[in-house]
Amino acid sequence: QLQLVESGGGLVQAGGSLRLSCLASGRIFSINRMGWYRQAPGKQRELVAAITNGGSTNYADSVKGRFTISRDNAKNTVYLQMSSLKPEDTAVYICNAHLPGTYGLVGYWGQGTQVTVSS
Repeated sequence: QLQLVESGGGLVQAGGSLRLSCLASGRIFSINRMGWYRQAPGKQRELVAAITNGGSTNYADSVKGRFTISRDNAKNTVYLQMSSLKPEDTAVYICNAHLPGTYGLVGYWGQGTQVTVSS
């Protein structure tokens, strides 16, 4: 099993910063890739940022230059540093991890943490 628990969400003014954390427990040594998704009411869930075991990262175009994903292996934690926040960043942010499965990678999800950016 793999369990993911997010923290760090809250209310912030536009232009401000916030850091989200995702603590992983269980089969942490089997994790291939971790990332952050977000979902706003009435909108589809979208990938925000992802990081591989080798440290390779990728970002949604809407957050490039503003968000940074990182990983602390000693703490089994992945972070999402968010800067220059905009009201359109308001969403539930959900941590994701992929583990090898019989037919490929299997995704695991946290419960999410709410981020609200006021204008």
